[in-house]
Amino acid sequence: MSKWIEGTVVNLRQWTDKLYSLQVEADVAPFTAGQFARVALEIDGEMVARPYSFVNGPDNPLHEFYFVLVRDGPLTHELIKLQPGDALFLAPRSAGFFILGELQEADKLWMLATGTAIGPFLSILTTSEVWQRYRQVVLVHAVRTAGELTYGDEIRALCEQHPGQLQFIPFVSREETGFSIKARVPAAIEDGRLEQRAGISIAAIDSQVMICGNPAMVRDTTAVLEARGLKKNRRRDPGQITTEQYWKT
Repeated sequence: MSKWIEGTVVNLRQWTDKLYSLQVEADVAPFTAGQFARVALEIDGEMVARPYSFVNGPDNPLHEFYFVLVRDGPLTHELIKLQPGDALFLAPRSAGFFILGELQEADKLWMLATGTAIGPFLSILTTSEVWQRYRQVVLVHAVRTAGELTYGDEIRALCEQHPGQLQFIPFVSREETGFSIKARVPAAIEDGRLEQRAGISIAAIDSQVMICGNPAMVRDTTAVLEARGLKKNRRRDPGQITTEQYWKT
C-alpha cells in the first residue's frame, strides 16, 4: 500500500485569524469516529505530515480537519494557502483509540474539549452509537474568546436533533459573555459550576468522561476527577476517564 493517498481540496474555511478547517475528498480506508489521519504536503522536497482528527462522521465521504495556524509550523502555513482543486495527501489508514469502543457502558457521557480538540467529539456525535449507548451527553467546548466557539450551526443542529439528551456548555476564559462559564474546565468541576449548569453530576457509578485538549487541561481535569473517585480507563482495568492530548502541531 502506498504511504500516501492523494486527495483533492474541496474547501478551506477561515473561522478566525488563526482557526481554519479543510474539507478534502480522498479515498482512504474507513475510520472510526474519534480517530485521526496523518495529513501531509510536500514542502521543500520532503513530505511534512501532522495528525489531525476527523471532524466529519465515518459515513460522510467529505473529510474535514480543524486546525490552528502555528506561528512556526511549516505545515499549517502551507495548508492555509490551499485552494479548491489543490492536492493534499492523507495516510491510507486512520489511527487512534479515542473512540466509543474503548469506553464502558454508563448513563452519562461527558465530552470535555479545548480549542480545536472539539473535532473528534463532533465526529462521534454524528454516529448513532453515542445516542444508543448514553442517556445524557454533555459537550463542553472551552476557548479563550467567544469568536473561537466554532461549529455553532452544527452543534445547534445536534441539540435540536437530540433534545433532552444533548447539552452544550461553552467556556470562554478571557471574556464576559453572559452565556458561557468564565473559568478553566478543571476549576469549574472542582467548585461545582459545571455540574450545576448541566443539572447532572459526574460520578464514577454512572459517568464516562472523555477529555481532549491541551496537556495542562487534560492533566488538571484528570486530577480533579481522580480526587472524587473516578479513574483512568485502561483495557485491562476499565475506568471512567479517557483522555487524548491535543496540541497544536
